[in-house]
Amino acid sequence: MDAVSGPILHIAAVHKRFAGAGGEVEALRAVSLTVARGEFICLIGASGCGKSTLLRLIGGFETPTEGEVLMDGRAVAGPGPERGMVFQDYGLFPWLSVRRNIEFGPAARGLAAPARRALADRFIAMIGLDRFADAYPHQLSGGMKQRVAIARVLANDAAVVLMDEPFGALDAMTRERLQAELLGLWASAGLTVLFVTHAIEEAILLADRIVVMTPGPGRITAEIPVDLPRPRDVVSAEFNALRRELGALLHSR
Repeated sequence: MDAVSGPILHIAAVHKRFAGAGGEVEALRAVSLTVARGEFICLIGASGCGKSTLLRLIGGFETPTEGEVLMDGRAVAGPGPERGMVFQDYGLFPWLSVRRNIEFGPAARGLAAPARRALADRFIAMIGLDRFADAYPHQLSGGMKQRVAIARVLANDAAVVLMDEPFGALDAMTRERLQAELLGLWASAGLTVLFVTHAIEEAILLADRIVVMTPGPGRITAEIPVDLPRPRDVVSAEFNALRRELGALLHSR
């Protein structure tokens, strides 16, 4: 899917500092990034480079110390359903069934019960969990839980999906399957995705553009377009040339 013209997100010269026991900690310094509508961006870098902090700023869970985060030209002032976040630990409500977890956002927005049930059932079918609609999170595998977490964000009518290493705790086969499913959902729903990962191969497999961050404090040091056709062949010469380029870039920092 090609990104549609016109930015949906604009991060303008953002700094983020936190108060720490030993004094102020600078997590991000002068981070600027423009994201096109429908674009799939992966953020990579070592632990502590501010990837998750940047996602939380876009999600509205943190506020910049300096600079601004804009969505559709308006300042992000807090969390909102148009920006959904998916975490590595799923974040599901353990006391709610799969259907009720997915219905939670629409219910909070005041959607009538028949409409939100129909909406939940549509996304349950989309993620292939029809037989588990009334199951609870503890009855699901890790891959199933992550599918529900993604469906819950989509059912809340998110235009931007923020994903913080969502597949990091999954086994290799489940991760590969969910990567393919995520790309299918992204293409069919016209989503804008910002995806944090430590894995270079995962970033190349998924992204339109890879944003490389370095720590001390967190900064964007490179933006690498990925022009390979989808589906991508991980053993192709082009794929591995890009993997070597990114590996060298990360290790040089």
